[in-house]
Amino acid sequence: MGFALNGVPDPFSIYDFQIFGSSNGTQTRAFLWDEHNGMQDLGTLGTGNDAWGDFVNDHGQVSGFVYTDSTPNPATGLPTTHPFLWEEGKGMTDLGSLGGTLAGSEVANIQGALNNRGQVTGGATLAGDLIVHPFLWTKPGPMQDLGTLGGDCGKANAINDAGEVVGEADVPGPCGQTPHAFLWKSNVMTDLGTLDGDGCSYAAAINSSGQIVGDSNACDDSVRHAVLWQDGQVIDFNTRIPSDSTLSLTRAFAINDRGEIAGVGTPSGASTTRNVPMLSC
Repeated sequence: MGFALNGVPDPFSIYDFQIFGSSNGTQTRAFLWDEHNGMQDLGTLGTGNDAWGDFVNDHGQVSGFVYTDSTPNPATGLPTTHPFLWEEGKGMTDLGSLGGTLAGSEVANIQGALNNRGQVTGGATLAGDLIVHPFLWTKPGPMQDLGTLGGDCGKANAINDAGEVVGEADVPGPCGQTPHAFLWKSNVMTDLGTLDGDGCSYAAAINSSGQIVGDSNACDDSVRHAVLWQDGQVIDFNTRIPSDSTLSLTRAFAINDRGEIAGVGTPSGASTTRNVPMLSC
């Protein structure tokens, strides 16, 4: 599962135009590969020419995003973009929008996730394309606006098989100014909070036990702490490693059902980061 370029010229190629700014690219197409069929082009929707595959689940369903037309919109400069769910024998389903023209895009960092029940989550613009809200799509739809924590914007980053969604959403204030990590469960969005002294937080992943990982930060990225939300508490991973460790754990971005966590750490005195396996909870 992923994306590949064909040889057909396309001035709005997702890969060439959105990533590299080139209008001389070729069409980007989502694909699924398996040992029986090889590489399969998953197609497009409407009059759009491009699609991008982001996720595949245990049932072979694929989600990603796709152009539904070929005409750039004034606010985004891109053709209308919707998330899709592809299923063998059924093809692509258009998951719609929240009124805007941009939804579920990896390039715009609102790609979200797919679970084994075929539920898709992510971010989508409202009418006017200035505000982004997290969404959840459950068959047969339509797309559900999950709202925010009182501010303007938000996005969903992960979903487990129980349909619990995590991400970040603004507390009262302008779009993107003060995002807090959230858990959406049973139609209720809960603010997961931050570490003492931090103003912002970000939830990256959730496992089947409801353990959530991400980071708590100073909003301007000057300080970041990899954290775990569990049993109503926020835990700084830096308090769970040896005091003489040479790493400062800044971000946690994945957790499996055994409680094993992957993230990013910065060596002491260094400005670069590196991905590190972290610890089990």
